[in-house]
Amino acid sequence: MPAPTRAEHREAHALALLRQLGAGHMDHPGGTLLAHLERVHARLGEWGARPALRLAGLCHAFYGTDGFATALLPVGRRAELAAVIGAEAEEIVYFYACCDRAASYPALAADAPAGAADASGADADADAADNEAVSSVAPAFRDRFTGHVHSPDRQSRRDFAELSAANELDLARIDPAFRAAHGPGLLALFTRLRGLLTGPAWRDCQAVLGDSASAP
Repeated sequence: MPAPTRAEHREAHALALLRQLGAGHMDHPGGTLLAHLERVHARLGEWGARPALRLAGLCHAFYGTDGFATALLPVGRRAELAAVIGAEAEEIVYFYACCDRAASYPALAADAPAGAADASGADADADAADNEAVSSVAPAFRDRFTGHVHSPDRQSRRDFAELSAANELDLARIDPAFRAAHGPGLLALFTRLRGLLTGPAWRDCQAVLGDSASAP
């Protein structure tokens, strides 16, 4: 039997920490917070996300979010989570948690034309260059913990958009009342973020939220 990969090792330790901190006993749509986190992790895997993003999906609620106030760890203990899941995944978790959604959502995809996330060849090279410097039309992102406003690179925003879609689509799938109340708004949001989403994520957005947009 092959030895566990580094990502599998980190996943096992992340699950142990989540259980230790009580995620398996916290109520959440569809059951418990832990069950939700595991579904988000699985969805990102189905979309082909890299290991760091999948781990971030499993751990995205550690510091709470702008839509879920309960935190498993205070942000002053970021080093503890980074030691478990790695610095890259922890940075994604923090970025997701710190987003002031009202301030940041409107311009999050300001410099990402529709379809940009699926670019290849010369377009991919151009995207890589865009990551090296802030575009003249790069969006403002407000950190709700510090109040700091900055312009994150496109890869950070792609990770954020992909994780946001996995999270919100899980809630919409599991809770018809949530989908009826928030589906149209979420579909509008992810339509704006389409240039930051992968093809599989965008197709799932259409499949899960499309019906809600036409519901009475």
